[in-house]
Amino acid sequence: MDTPHRSGCPINLTLEVLGDRWSLIVIRDVIFGNVRHFRELLQRSKEGIASNILADRLKRLVAAGLLTRRDDPTHRQKAIYSLTEPAIQLLPLLAQMGAWGRRHTRSSPDLSIRAQLLEEGGPALWEEFMNELRHRHLGAADPGTNVLGKLTAAYEAMRDKSA
Repeated sequence: MDTPHRSGCPINLTLEVLGDRWSLIVIRDVIFGNVRHFRELLQRSKEGIASNILADRLKRLVAAGLLTRRDDPTHRQKAIYSLTEPAIQLLPLLAQMGAWGRRHTRSSPDLSIRAQLLEEGGPALWEEFMNELRHRHLGAADPGTNVLGKLTAAYEAMRDKSA
């Protein structure tokens, strides 16, 4: 049964799916951290998400069709979470949010470097990265690029420089 929506406005409907405090953070961590298991999401969360909140958001994101959940063949009690195509298509939105945050908040240099590189790379880089995500999460052909590796290396270099 569909739950009633406040309105049919596409912005409202997007916020109904993603507008809570944690949903985009979980998606961000799967995209930029290449984190696919509950425990990793819990332990690597810079914002300190509580386990009950994480479990709830993962259920919501699966129900909304943004993540899939399958049993991990290497461990009976683990599940692997994967992005769906609609979640992968959130990348330009996340890039724009990161760019806005860099301009209008006091973001830290190490946590801003990926946003800066995505902003500078623009839609062409976003498409390359989305193709990588399609390969990792949906089994699409390997695009032969390593945008995630470059973003991660830049973050680690800034983090080490700040330390």
